[in-house]
Formats: sequence, structure tokens, C-alpha cells
Amino acid sequence: MSTGHATHLRRQTWMAKNGEVERIWRIADAEGVPLGRLASDIAIVLMGKHRPEYTPHVDTGDFVIVTNATKVALTGRKAEQKFEKRYTRYPGGLKLRPYGQLRAERPERLLELAVRRMLPKNRLGRHMLKKLKVYPGAEHPHENHKPIPLHA
Repeated sequence: MSTGHATHLRRQTWMAKNGEVERIWRIADAEGVPLGRLASDIAIVLMGKHRPEYTPHVDTGDFVIVTNATKVALTGRKAEQKFEKRYTRYPGGLKLRPYGQLRAERPERLLELAVRRMLPKNRLGRHMLKKLKVYPGAEHPHENHKPIPLHA
């Protein structure tokens, strides 16, 4: 009879380690997609929460390429009413730029800011953000990675 120690039935939780996860390249077309919905989908993939081997303290996410960032949708009157806030570190140095103007001038910044706020606020989150590649037009230099669609 057994002593109560059933080692053959014991389960161990598997946790990913750095370098063990094989990263896939994914591509998303931002044309006509609301900014927040696109950003939340991208953040989930960058963190790796779409994978069964997700581990909170390890970067298990994939690379994400976003094209047509100039055509991302801003619903309602967000183009005029929402602002990018920047501070110059001088007294009274708050600079505000409407989202509509930001989308016209630097559309990649608009998407990066939205995704950054959805990632962890630590060095792991900063590392995850480096896997995001945003391009204003339809062309991108990552064809050799053979990216698959974001929702595949």
C-alpha cells in the first residue's frame, strides 16, 4: 500500500523561460478600425495572453506589424476633443495636440501611445512595446518574416 505520497499523480505548472518561446510575426490593417479596439487586440498579442504558455513575468508575445495607421478610426468627436498631453518641464509648459492633428502628422505615435497604456508599466512592458512596428501606409519592410493576420 502507498504511504500517501502519490508522486506519480503530482502535477507541475509549466512556466515559460526567456528564449523558449518562438515568436510569430502578425500583421494588422488599421483602416477603418476603431483605435481602442485595435490597441487592445495588439496589446493582448504583444503580452502573449493569446497563447496557452502565457507567463506573466516572461515576454511570451509575438511581433505585430500595423499598416495604414493614418486611416485608423476615431469614433465620435475624439479627433477634436481628445488630446495628446506633453510636458516640456518648464513652468506652464503643458503642450496639447488634438488626436485628429496627431493622426495626420504622426499616426504611428497615436497607436503606440494607445498600446503603451495597455501594457505593464515596467521594463517588461517597455520590452514588449519594441515588438510593435507601425507604418502610416500599406507598405512595410517585414515581408521576409511572412506575417500572418492578427486574428488568425
